[in-house]
Amino acid sequence: MTTPNTPDNSAVPPGPSGVPSLPAQNVAAAPTPTVVVGTFPEYALAQQAVDLLSDNKFPVERTAIIGTDLRLVENVLGRLTVARAALAGAASGAWFGLFIGLLFGLFSDSNWFAVILSTLLIGAVWGAIFGAIAHAATGGRRDFASRSSLQAGQYAVTADAEVAAQAQQLLVQLNWRASGAQ
Repeated sequence: MTTPNTPDNSAVPPGPSGVPSLPAQNVAAAPTPTVVVGTFPEYALAQQAVDLLSDNKFPVERTAIIGTDLRLVENVLGRLTVARAALAGAASGAWFGLFIGLLFGLFSDSNWFAVILSTLLIGAVWGAIFGAIAHAATGGRRDFASRSSLQAGQYAVTADAEVAAQAQQLLVQLNWRASGAQ
């Protein structure tokens, strides 16, 4: 029931605590549909295709490179021993010690070289200790060092629907010229 001085809010759905919610003021525009203009087995080839579009004055801000069929690849670098873990920890600690030494050296009246050298050495020693302890704590469950990377099975170059035909035409022309055809 409404009174003459209050607006009728029956068409507005209630928000939290029964208070009528206001309609959204700044509704984002719907995303522009995209079309695949080329697929490539390697990222470098997809990047080259977009670069070729750019060289031909195509509006590349309306394109994207999308990797599909993602997989995680972990390359094993070698066996990890307590000594190697301590060495890696020492290197990491030395970098941290160098950083702290530079900060202390800036604000110290004493010999700045001695400050940097001592913090570097202290950082390396503590890093080696923590690296060895951390590796020993795993109990041999991970006795190897590795590097992980995310790889895609293929890469698709997409363009906004309004300019997709132009992008496809340019890529076909460029591939035709690159093949040596006249």
